[in-house]
Amino acid sequence: MRSRLSESRPLSLFDSLEKVMVQKQRFLTPGGRDELQAELDHLKSVRRPDVSARIHEAARAGGTADNAEWEEVKNEQAFVEGRIQDLEGILYNSKIAEKSAEAKGTVQFGSSVTVITEKGKRQKYQLVGSAEAKPLEGKISNESPVGQALLEHKVGDVVEVTTPAGVTKLKISKVT
Repeated sequence: MRSRLSESRPLSLFDSLEKVMVQKQRFLTPGGRDELQAELDHLKSVRRPDVSARIHEAARAGGTADNAEWEEVKNEQAFVEGRIQDLEGILYNSKIAEKSAEAKGTVQFGSSVTVITEKGKRQKYQLVGSAEAKPLEGKISNESPVGQALLEHKVGDVVEVTTPAGVTKLKISKVT
């Protein structure tokens, strides 16, 4: 049985709206929200018009399934539109979480944390939301095993992290 909303709009639009509405709420840092918003703005104002122009050109050149340029630009359009939809859903369902002044010195969402591994190597992480995580840049999700283990701990604490590779210990040396 379809709702009144679905009867007044195309099913694909209703499905998209429904998907946005049922996504879980995510937490973002203020900087992470700004980065995602900038990406969304770029996709809408630069990439989408560029892809549209390229589709128009490919169509004039005989846009069929036999035309490699047509296929490429249609695939790019699907990617751009999908990413726009994903970003809109994330931003709509996100909440900005800022560090608490009362919890200064305690690892919390948005904190930068320096840890020392069991092998003596220093690693620096920033705890961010899953939508803004970039592990190669040191931005780890608060939902990751390392992120979960670090939360609510202080300088000097040793935390155990269970990963697919096994259990490892990290000593917190700095929290900002």
